[in-house]
Amino acid sequence: MEDARLGMLDGGNSGLKKTLKVRDLTAFGVAAVVGAGIFSTIGTAAADGGPAVSLLFIFTGIACAFSALCYAEFASIVPVSGSAYTYSYIAFGELVAWIIGWDLLLEYAIGNVVVAISWSDYFTGFFNEIAGHYGRHVPAFLTTDYRTAYDGFKQAQDSIQHGQILSKLNPALQNSFSAWKDSPHLAGIPLIMNLPAILITVFITWLVYIGIKDSKNANNIMVVIKLMVILLVIAVGAFYINTDNWIPFAPHGLSGVMKGASAVFFAYIGFDAISTTAEECENPRKDLPKGIIYSLIICTILYVAVAFVLTGMTSYVNLRVGDPLSYVFAAKGVSWMHAIVSVSAIVAMSSVLLVFQLGQPRIWMSMSRDGLLPKVFSRIHPVYKTPSFSTILTGFVVVIPTFFMKSDELTDLTSIGTLFAFVLVCGGILLMKNNPDMSEKRFKVPFVNGRYIVPGMFLVTVWIMIQFFPSSLKDFFLLDSNQSITEKLPMLIFILSAIALTIGSYIKKLSLIPVLGLISCLYIMTGLGYINWLRFVIWLIVGLAIYFLYGRKKSKLAVVSQQSTVNSKES
Repeated sequence: MEDARLGMLDGGNSGLKKTLKVRDLTAFGVAAVVGAGIFSTIGTAAADGGPAVSLLFIFTGIACAFSALCYAEFASIVPVSGSAYTYSYIAFGELVAWIIGWDLLLEYAIGNVVVAISWSDYFTGFFNEIAGHYGRHVPAFLTTDYRTAYDGFKQAQDSIQHGQILSKLNPALQNSFSAWKDSPHLAGIPLIMNLPAILITVFITWLVYIGIKDSKNANNIMVVIKLMVILLVIAVGAFYINTDNWIPFAPHGLSGVMKGASAVFFAYIGFDAISTTAEECENPRKDLPKGIIYSLIICTILYVAVAFVLTGMTSYVNLRVGDPLSYVFAAKGVSWMHAIVSVSAIVAMSSVLLVFQLGQPRIWMSMSRDGLLPKVFSRIHPVYKTPSFSTILTGFVVVIPTFFMKSDELTDLTSIGTLFAFVLVCGGILLMKNNPDMSEKRFKVPFVNGRYIVPGMFLVTVWIMIQFFPSSLKDFFLLDSNQSITEKLPMLIFILSAIALTIGSYIKKLSLIPVLGLISCLYIMTGLGYINWLRFVIWLIVGLAIYFLYGRKKSKLAVVSQQSTVNSKES
C-alpha cells in the first residue's frame, strides 16, 4: 500500500509545460485572495472589532504565512497538479486525505456561496444606482435569503417599537425589513430568494461545464486591474477620513476583535491554491515559497490599509453591509467611485467564483479516482472533457444554501474548516521531517529549533495575560463566570494543545514554523465560537460516516490490500 501511494511522487515527466515564474505565482495568489474578502467580509469584521480589526489582519496574515510555507514543502514533495488532498493522500494515507478533502468542500463550494452572495450585493447596488434614475430597483425580496429577511424583520420591528425610525436603522436591517414585508406569498409562505446569486452561480457553473480555462496572461491582467482599483479606493478614501471614527480603537475589546476572526480569515482563503501549480513551475523549490509569501505580504498590506480607510470614512457600526467599499463612497456622495468599486467587485468576484467552481469538481474527481467516492464523480464529458457530474453537483451545492443560509454562518463554517485543514498540513510537516522516502531536492520549511523558543513564548504569553488581562483569566477559570463550560471548550482545547506543543517542542526539538502555524491557526479557531465548532464537528462526523461506510471499502488502497491478502493465501 505504501508503494501505491509513493508511486505518484515523481511529477517531473508529467508533460505539463513549466512556464510559471515568481511573478506569475504571486499574481495567482493575489487573484485568489483579492475577492469577496476585501470587497465584502471586511465590513463584517470591522463592524465587530472596530478599527482594531486592522491588527487582526496582520496576525492572520502571519498565521497564513506559517501555513503557506508548509504548503510549499508539500508541493515540492509532490510536484504534481492537485491540492492538499493529493499531497496528504500520498504522504499520510487516505483517512487524513479524506478529512482534508472533506474540508476543502467547505473552502471551495461552501465558500463560494459567500462569494455569490457578496457578488449579488454589489450587483444589486450597482443596478439600483443605474435603474434608480428611471424609478426602478430590484425588489429586496429577490436579493436576500429567507432567514436573513425573517431575522432582520423581527429585529427592525423590535427597534421601531422602541421608538427608533426605520430610515435610521442599519441599511442591512432596512433591506431585510422590506424583503419580508413586501414579498409575495404562496400558500402563506413568503417567496424570498437571492436571485442574482442564483443566476451568477448557474452562469459560472455553465462556463465551467463547457471547459472555460484561464491563461496566466489573462489572470495577470485581471490582477493588475484589481490592484489599481484597490489602490484607488485607498487613495481617494484617504481624503474622506475622519480620525474621530478611529476612537475608540477597539470598542468591544479583544473579544470584539476576535469575533471578526472568521471574516478576516475568510479574506485570506485561496492563497493555498498556488501550491497546486508546482508541476508548472520552472523552479518550484525556490519560486513557490516566494510567490506564496509575496502574495500574502501584498494582500495583508492592502487589507490593513482598506480597513483603516473604511473605519475612518464612517463609524464601524455602519459597516455590517454586503458591499462596504461601495457603501462608504455612496454615503459620501462620491458616485463615480461607487460605480467603479461596484463594477470592479463584480468582475473580481466573478473570477473568484470561476476559479473555485473549477477547483471543487476536480477535487471530487481525484477522490473518485482514488475510490473514495462513486465513479460518477470522475465521469468526463465526451465533448467538453470536464468532470460533468461533479461540476453540476457543485452548482447545486452552491445554489441551494443561498435560499436559507446566512452569509456570516457560511463564512464561519468555511473558515473553521479551512483552518482545520491548515492545522493538519502544519502537523503533517512535523510528522514528515524524518521521512526517508522523500527526496532531499525539495523546498523545506526553514528549520529553527523550537526547543527553547516555544516554551519561552509560552511563558511570556502567560506573564502578559497575568499582568495585563487578569480579569479575562479570572472569567475563564471561574465556574460562575458568564461563559458556560461549552463556550469555553474551544479555548480549553487551544490551551491544552499549546501546552502539548510546548512540551513536545522541548522534548522532540520540533521545528518552530510548523508549531507556530499550528498554534496560530488553532487560536484563530477559538474566535469562531463553540457553535461553529459544533457545526464543524457534525460536518466532520458526516464526512467520516461516508468514508467508513463507502470510501474505506471501495478505495484503491483497500483493493490493493485485498489483492495482497489473496495472493499471500494462494502462495
